[in-house]
Amino acid sequence: MHLVCVLKGGSFFLCELAKRITVPVSLDFMSVSSYGGDTKSSGVVKIVKDLDDSVKDKDVIVVEDIVDSGRTLSYLLELLKDRGPRSLRLCTLLDKPERRVVDVKVDYTGFQIPDEFVVGYGLDYDQRYRNLPYIGVVEFDD
Repeated sequence: MHLVCVLKGGSFFLCELAKRITVPVSLDFMSVSSYGGDTKSSGVVKIVKDLDDSVKDKDVIVVEDIVDSGRTLSYLLELLKDRGPRSLRLCTLLDKPERRVVDVKVDYTGFQIPDEFVVGYGLDYDQRYRNLPYIGVVEFDD
């Protein structure tokens, strides 16, 4: 099994997940961005760090912290699919289906959450709060 972690937020979940998988795993990391310093996806996906190894003929699980609009994951999954993996699945800690604007099939979901902005356990707001040992809702003043 080849786990592809979407950095940076997915790294906290990846570590816990990998420890519980009972077959041999290999790991790789990819960094993509569509948020910048905002709380909503810009819709423009930028690859910041590509994979170190090929996924050709491997059983791949993409590990993500949260699936929101689906834009980033849709782009990423198509990109990886074109690289010829034997199988390709998506695993996310958190899923926010009511925010979805692009249809993305999530194969494994930790928790579905409502449309609120969350931080902690790898999730951030402008690179802050990732290290919180829990997931919390950010409340913004209007």
